[in-house]
Parts: sequence; C-alpha cells; structure tokens
Amino acid sequence: MTRIGADVKFHDGACRLADDPRSAIGALAGLGYQGILVRTIDEAFPTLDEREIASFAHTADEHGFFVRMGIGKVNPYMTAELPRVRQLGGGSYRAGMERMIRLCARFGWTEVWTAVGGFKPGLPAPFCFDRFRTDVTWQAQLDSTARFIQVLAPTLRAEGVRLNIETHEEITTHELVRLVESLGPDIAGVCLDPANLPVRGEAVAPAAARVAALTHLTHLRDFVLLPSEHGISRFLAPIGDGCIDWPGLLEALRGRDDVDLIVEGIGGTRAEMLLQPRDPFWVAAHPDLDPSEIAELERVAGTQEELARSGEGPDAARLRTTSEPVADHRDFLARSLAALRALVPADAARSAGAAAR
Repeated sequence: MTRIGADVKFHDGACRLADDPRSAIGALAGLGYQGILVRTIDEAFPTLDEREIASFAHTADEHGFFVRMGIGKVNPYMTAELPRVRQLGGGSYRAGMERMIRLCARFGWTEVWTAVGGFKPGLPAPFCFDRFRTDVTWQAQLDSTARFIQVLAPTLRAEGVRLNIETHEEITTHELVRLVESLGPDIAGVCLDPANLPVRGEAVAPAAARVAALTHLTHLRDFVLLPSEHGISRFLAPIGDGCIDWPGLLEALRGRDDVDLIVEGIGGTRAEMLLQPRDPFWVAAHPDLDPSEIAELERVAGTQEELARSGEGPDAARLRTTSEPVADHRDFLARSLAALRALVPADAARSAGAAAR
C-alpha cells in the first residue's frame, strides 16, 4: 500500500484525459500519479492489437508506472450489453474473456478488475440497479456469475490471473465474500470501492473489514450522504471532501503491500444514487442487512444535512449541479491525490523524488 494510481475508463481507445492510452499515462504522470488501472482492456484497445498494448506497457515502464487491467463483466445476464467481448471471441463471450485473460497474463497484469452488474442512469430507483431486474432474481444472477467464473477457472489458474470483483453498487460485501470463498481466493478476489458500500446499506468500516483480507485492488473516492424524499442520496466526492474515515479505512488495509491505492475519478456529475432503508421492498431485497449499519448511515446523513444547513457542507442542490466534465475530472483526481498523499506520507516523499528525476 505504497503507490497511488488512478482508474481510467476508455471508450474506443480514448478517455477524458487523453486521446489514447499512452497519452493517458503522461497525463496521469503530470498530475503526480504513479500507476493506472485501465478499466477494461478492450475499451482501451478495441482490437486487442498486441503491438499497441506492448507500446503502452513500454510507456508505463518508462514512467515507472504500475499497471492494472480490467476485463468484461462476469454476469451472464448482462453480457449482451458488452457485444465487443463476444466479437473479440469470434462469437463466443467466453472465448473473448479468455483472450483478454491471456493477454493480461502475457504482460504481467495478473490482478484484474471485473464487476457483476451495473447501474442504468435514467431508470427509476430501484430498477436502475441490476440487482432489481424483474426478469431474473438477484440470487439467480449470483449463481450464474459463479458458474461462469468456474468456466473461466482453468484459464485463470493456468495464467495465474485473479478476477477482483468490485464492491459495485449492485452487490453487498456479504455476497462478495461468499462468492469469492466459493470460487477460491486464487482466482477470485475483491476490488474495494468504499463509496459504493452505502448504496447497498453498508457502513464503510464494517463492510471494509469484511472484505479486507480478500482485497487486491481498490477504487477509491469519497461520498456525501443526504436525506432525500424517498430515502438517502449518495453523492460522490473527491477523497477528503466527504464522510469516509480515511485513516480508519487505510488501517484496514495496513500491511497489504500488494494493494495499491487507486483513485476512481469522476467528472461533470456526482453520480447520485438512492438507498431506501425504510422501504419494505428495498429492505426485503437485502437479506444480510444489519440494522446497526443502517443506523450509522442515517446518522451520517443527518450530520451532513446539519452541515449543509449551516453552510459548512454542500447541499443536494449544489451536488446535483453539473459541471464541465474534463476539467472537473482532473480536479477530482488532483484533490484526491493530495488528500491521499497527506495520509500516506511515505508515498508523498516517493512521488516527490520521482518528479525530481
């Protein structure tokens, strides 16, 4: 836990920071980062051209960057939303995933990001979360996910690659722990995103403790909770500008030298998501819900509401205001990096030395 990198999401080879993956490394280096997590390898390199990927790896080495990669999602009920993976596999989603796994291994990128589901902006809560699909139960999705990863298991084990499943907005840490333990920690782990935990009714400290030993990747950002008409709204925030006890969270990962700190930036919006802990339908969909954790989230939301009323914190109207996405994204990354450096002094010194060279 000595290096700080940033997650970068690409679309057809470009991202908000740069027009291509190699230039993205230069942009992150200019901000002071030491590594990159490419959200999915096929979004950064749409044809999986190995010469382009090798050139990217060389650029990363020149900058002294660590690299982590992501691949397609692992829930068979939503793979139709990722047609390129199937195309890369010659019509087989499984073959497309195996191709990406082998590529990651070839370049030594063996801690790989993935997720079980997603969020559909524009749809009403709670149906914007894949957890609440009405064509299939959430448990059936989890069971199918486990079966699909077992199909990938021979390739994962042969290549020495581990799929780290994010604490995404559709899944709880209880479910993740059961899933990883059923698959085996050699092929499955956790990517810890603390800002998603409240969306599933989980307080950060106990949820992080549940997955800490299984965590090999991180997606770090802060959040603000505020009471809203139908429950509690979660808004994303740069690290240090929200509710997370960062010294406590980093303490949960202490001694894990294999776990890098990776900031997941956002720009233009603060990605409001709704949790509804007083709605019987919502509660029934979370069988592992802990009343004490809900009480903690409600306490935090109440405190944030008081700060907003006094002018000491942002209110919902301000957090719902959109901004220019590229500049906002860069600002989010810069502020988050500064906050993390203050919490990890040794890393600050290392970054300063690298900049001097």
